[in-house]
Amino acid sequence: MSLINTEVIPFKATAYHNGKFVPVSNESFKGKWSVVVFYPADFTFVCPTELGDLADHYAEFQKLGIEIYGVSTDTHFTHKAWHDTSDTIAKVKYPLVGDPSQQLARAFQVLIEEGEDAGLAYRGTFVIDPEGKIKTIEVHDNGIGRDANELLRRVKAAQYVAAHPGEVCPAKWTEGADTLKPSLDLVGKI
Repeated sequence: MSLINTEVIPFKATAYHNGKFVPVSNESFKGKWSVVVFYPADFTFVCPTELGDLADHYAEFQKLGIEIYGVSTDTHFTHKAWHDTSDTIAKVKYPLVGDPSQQLARAFQVLIEEGEDAGLAYRGTFVIDPEGKIKTIEVHDNGIGRDANELLRRVKAAQYVAAHPGEVCPAKWTEGADTLKPSLDLVGKI
């Protein structure tokens, strides 16, 4: 069953955020747009490039009213240690959520259950609307890094569609570009 348009299940976790340990729960996603970014583990190779890319674009996400949550199956203590020792991760201003119980990775269906990476998460990105419902999902193998610019584009499209019922965003849609209004008149004309 797809997680699209389902509500995030109840959870409680602890994040490292702005020099403090803070509680995070499914209620944290309500009332604003959120992006949850799962990654395999702290102190690895591709992960800091992705989290650093998000950090470089964080102000743009914030202008759109979006909070980002980085999540791995590490503890919040490990997140702090990584933040304190990596110049790239030191740029991160969004919460880094610890999921040592693997409840979040399992609930979002990104937990690796078997093999040498068992207990880690796949690279999963979830855009969540202000009602706490999942609107976009991207999951792929851990050797492939993500792009914050593409995520920003997808979030803007999700926000546009939510604010403009009856309109949809075509392929490669960017903010300000034309959208489509599905109707019988468009069938076979695109």
